[in-house]
Order: sequence, then structure tokens, then C-alpha cells
Amino acid sequence: MVSSNQSTSKSVSTFVHKIIRSQSSGIFITLFALCAIFSLFSKAFLSVMNFNNILVQSSVTIITAVGMTFVISMGGIDISVGSVVALTGVIMGKAIQAGVPGIPAILIGLSVGALVGCVNGFFAGKMKIPPFIITFAMEGIARALALIITQSVPIYGFPKVFRWFGTGWLGKVPATAVISLSVVLIGYFVIERTSFGRNTLAIGGNAEAARLSGIKVERHTLMVYAICGVTSALAAVILTARLNTAEPIAGYLMEMDAIAAAVIGGTSFSGGVAPIIGGLFGALIITVLRNGLTLLNIQAYYQQLTVGIVIVAAVLVDMARKKRRN
Repeated sequence: MVSSNQSTSKSVSTFVHKIIRSQSSGIFITLFALCAIFSLFSKAFLSVMNFNNILVQSSVTIITAVGMTFVISMGGIDISVGSVVALTGVIMGKAIQAGVPGIPAILIGLSVGALVGCVNGFFAGKMKIPPFIITFAMEGIARALALIITQSVPIYGFPKVFRWFGTGWLGKVPATAVISLSVVLIGYFVIERTSFGRNTLAIGGNAEAARLSGIKVERHTLMVYAICGVTSALAAVILTARLNTAEPIAGYLMEMDAIAAAVIGGTSFSGGVAPIIGGLFGALIITVLRNGLTLLNIQAYYQQLTVGIVIVAAVLVDMARKKRRN
């Protein structure tokens, strides 16, 4: 029993130490600084209610950022995320309307997300269509399908079991926060501890070398995009359950937040790097920025300007980091 406890403590200690030593530490300091600044200008910022709001608001971005980190670290991109959120949301809504219980409806939504991801991965990997092109096309297709299925009419009213995923609590913690953190931990484990994660980074570092080393690049590409599709669908579950409505226009530009969170977190567009924990902090930075600026009554377009500046700064930092490595 003692050795087991010591092993667990050592694993936790190693995990924390790795975060502190990694580039995520600088992002954590940035997040802390933002919180300190906003707390000086708004008394409401440090309230328990606002803290819970940040946890809930950031959950969707955190989950989609994990999927996006996998894709970008492999050297790809997925700009269909927002439309996949809308499509899976309305499909779940239609399923529930047809009498399907909440949990099976969620499984249907996750399956649809995985299917869309597989289509993206097939054309990007097997057919060699540039990821930007195929996911751009899928962005339009998925959005159009969402509008066709609903005839542009939102679907309202869902059962309590389904709504729990967006409004429920586990003790004093929002369920959405627990779900998003669980996705982060799973993503971290896959990247750091499994051959799948190592193969993902190998493909991002040099796809041809990965192929020559025996990695089935085409199949792996399909699987990584499927992961991104599943995380998009899970984000749709949380968003739809929280708002109690499935809208075909949901998720608009959500892929931009996912990309921003991943890049701010240290994921490189050149591939080969997948800081899952950094993506978590990146998503929190975006959410804290918007939340704090809202409390200060800063208009939405200035918020978008601020987030854009942060993204540019993150890309410049990534470029400087690559120059130092070279």
C-alpha cells in the first residue's frame, strides 16, 4: 500500500514538474497576470459566481482545443469544427424530438462527429487534398446540412438527463468543467504515454520519415481527424445542453477559438509539438479576456481585436522559439 501511494505521489509530482518546466509555465503566468489585472478593475471578477462562469464558458473551447491540438501537431488543420458542432447539435436535437433518450442521442451525435472527422481524414490522408481545402469544404457542407435538417428553425426543449451535461453539477463544480478537464487529461495521456501520440508527433515532424519507419500515415491521419470530430461533437453536447436549444447557426467561428487556444498554448503550425496542457491554458486565457472585458463593459468588437492581438503575439513567440531551436 505504501509503495502504491508513493508511486501515485511520484506520478503526480512528475506531471506537475513537467508543466512547470514546460512552455506552459509562461502561459500560466500570463493567465495569472490577466486575472490580477481584471480583479483590480472589477470586484465581480473574483467572485465565486464569475469563477464558475469562466469554467463553464471555457469548457467548449478547451474540448475543441484538444482535438485541434492533435490535428495541428500532425501538421494538419481543421476549420470545419464550428459547423460540425452545429450539425451534431441539430442531429441530437432531432433524435430527441423523435423519442430517442438523452444518452443514446449523445452517442448518435458523437458518432456523427467521428464520421465527419473520418471523411476529413480520408480526403486529407488518402486522397492528398490539402487539409485547409477539404475542411473548408466540409465547413460549408456541414453548415448547409444543419440548415437543411432544421429548415433554419432552432430545436428547443431537451430532457433533464441531456441538459445535465451543460447545466449539471458534481458537488460544487460545474459538470462541464469536469468533462473538459477529463478530455484534457485523456488527451495528455494519449500524447505523452501511447504509441498513437508518438506516431502523431512523428508524422507532424516529418510525414515521409514516419512512413518509412512503418507508421501507416493515411490511416493515422483519418484517426486523428476522427478525434477532432468527436471533440467537436462533445462540445456540441455541452453547448446544446447548456442553451437548451440546437441551432443550425451554432458554433460560428468556434474553430478560430480552438486554433487560437492551441497556438497560444504552444502548438506549432509546423507540427511535431502537442502541448495539451498549454491548450488548456490558452482556452482559459481567451475566456478570461472576454469575461474580464465584458465585466468592464468593453464592446464585443474590441474583445475580438484583443484576442486577435494575443493570437498574433502567440504566433510570433512560436516563430522565435523555432529560430532558437534551429
